[in-house]
Amino acid sequence: MLTIYTTSWCGYCVRLKHQLDRAGVEYKTVDIENDPTAEQLVRDANNGNATVPTVLFPDGTVMTNPSLRQVTEKVTSAA
Repeated sequence: MLTIYTTSWCGYCVRLKHQLDRAGVEYKTVDIENDPTAEQLVRDANNGNATVPTVLFPDGTVMTNPSLRQVTEKVTSAA
């Protein structure tokens, strides 16, 4: 299952989650403002920046602010 690192105020996060919902892609969310460990993971993946959405895939790879197409292509290629 995907993990989307997000914040409550991120419009890009809201958009991606709505798109994934419509596409039927399962995911869980982690708000980095409430989880310092998650914030550090996001910073480590983004050269020190707390850029969201950052998507963690089951294979351990990450994408920052990906499009729905990028996420679905990655998910279907792993299946």
